Amino acid sequence: MFKAMLKFLKSLISGIKQVQENTRNFGMGYNVSHDTIELIKKYEGFKADAYIDVAGVWTIGYGNTFYEDGSKVRKGDTITHSQAEKLLRNVVDDFAKKVTDEIRVQLTDCQFGALVSFTYNVGIGAFRRSTLLRKVNADPEDPEIAGEFTKWVRAGGKTMNGLIKRRKEEAEFYFKQNC
Repeated sequence: MFKAMLKFLKSLISGIKQVQENTRNFGMGYNVSHDTIELIKKYEGFKADAYIDVAGVWTIGYGNTFYEDGSKVRKGDTITHSQAEKLLRNVVDDFAKKVTDEIRVQLTDCQFGALVSFTYNVGIGAFRRSTLLRKVNADPEDPEIAGEFTKWVRAGGKTMNGLIKRRKEEAEFYFKQNC
């Protein structure tokens, strides 16, 4: 009887730990809004044929450098619009989970969406090391956050007009009331 009770308690504790882990990772209730997806699509643009981006990386669809299975985009790859939409959504969802893992404060959906768009473009490693993330976790309403977005405007060693526009729009999106 004691062994059965101990086994039950261990199982219960394990289940509670799993719920806590899921809550920490995905439980803040963030949504990747339609507006977030449209913001990403606007700046990434759609290309059916693989191309080398300004950073020298093979890219396809809506700025994707890899597929759902983790394989890299290669020269000669092609993608349909429908496949690119599906890939975009899957990759955005993956980035959303990774961004959620780094956030220690409650955000609005607009704030979260802006950070997902930013991370989709610069990568999770850069986001993790950024002052932007530190400022968001310290005070998500800090007006200096807007300036942190605008520091990320270089690709391939060059300041890019498209990134200047994107960061400005992401900063504005971050401080929007509704998205």
